[in-house]
Amino acid sequence: MEGREERKKEKAREEEPPFPSASAEAERAAKERAGSLLLRQEEPAKMLQQLWRSLAVAVLAGTVLGLRDAEEEPMSKSKICANVFCGAGRECAVTEKSEPTCLCIERCKPHKRPVCGSNGKTYLNHCELHRDACLTGSKIQVDYDGHCKEKKPENSAASPVVCYQTDRDELRRRVIQWLETEIIPDGWFSKGNNYTEILDKYFKNFDDGDSRLDSSEFLKFVEQNETAVNITTYVNQETNKLLRGLCVDALIELSDENADWKLSFNEFLKCLNPAFNPPEKKCALEDETYEDGAETQVECNRCVCACGNWVCTAMTCEGKNQKVPSEGQQPEDKMTEEELARYVQELQKHQETSEKTKRTATKEMDWFCDFQKDSCTAGVSKQVADLSAGTTFSMQ
Repeated sequence: MEGREERKKEKAREEEPPFPSASAEAERAAKERAGSLLLRQEEPAKMLQQLWRSLAVAVLAGTVLGLRDAEEEPMSKSKICANVFCGAGRECAVTEKSEPTCLCIERCKPHKRPVCGSNGKTYLNHCELHRDACLTGSKIQVDYDGHCKEKKPENSAASPVVCYQTDRDELRRRVIQWLETEIIPDGWFSKGNNYTEILDKYFKNFDDGDSRLDSSEFLKFVEQNETAVNITTYVNQETNKLLRGLCVDALIELSDENADWKLSFNEFLKCLNPAFNPPEKKCALEDETYEDGAETQVECNRCVCACGNWVCTAMTCEGKNQKVPSEGQQPEDKMTEEELARYVQELQKHQETSEKTKRTATKEMDWFCDFQKDSCTAGVSKQVADLSAGTTFSMQ
């Protein structure tokens, strides 16, 4: 058996050709080239696929890290302030040492729900009342909901109509909100309007040609929007109209660099810049500073601190309304308007000079010298409003 198998194998070897045929060799070479070409075509695709996978992983990792970092800050403040209770008008803040502290609320939500404070002042909402109490360090409670009712006590001095800082800032907020609604983003085939271009349009519309906006021109601009105009701190509409004019003057004062009571376009732009935070000014008297809303009395006249200026009424004092005479003044003497103006000037001389405002003391004195010509003392402003209660002097 084994011998037969060996013979079969030997016979098969003898029948095999000594070399492969030409057609078989060509077929094998063609297969090898096709395989090599296929490998070369697959390599770039695999490399591109690996690159996309690596990029996707990197983007996903960056997104996760970014979200984690973004969540860490508010979470840390939330944890630090979790067990801290701040009174009305205050909010919890985190110090540089990551410790909780209570500060006056920086900004209240602008929802409108007027309340009358125990100080006789109308506030836009409860938050504004408590914030004002915190900032002034005074105790103010909600007397009742709604606007304060006009009171006319017989035995007390009449109060001047003034624009408080809260009134000024509320008017400014409404104007900015109105202007921002007119912003139109650039389209694919059309150019929109940005905030600066909108201000430039209104500036040119209400400028009388001197490239400056005075208080009357600024007021006409504000009156273009009903929401901005509708400031109703007082019950009497005529008084509210006067208040609007006073608040326009207060807005002009914010960015009036050269104290000419007119705004150039750059000053106008700065005044209504949403990023600009109006300073909170104080009034000074006899080496003491007073918060916005503080009051003092001169005979039957009352002076109120508003936007960093003392504003006083000018009434002829008679009988029971007259205050106890000061030293050196006879009881039968009456303070004339000129005497009251001089007293008002004395109040203003004590105005806080350390305030970080745009105007320096030298510029203010130069302006007063130009305004009064013969004397270099702080004078009474041109803003005089004749009211049934008396005359309101707005001191600058």
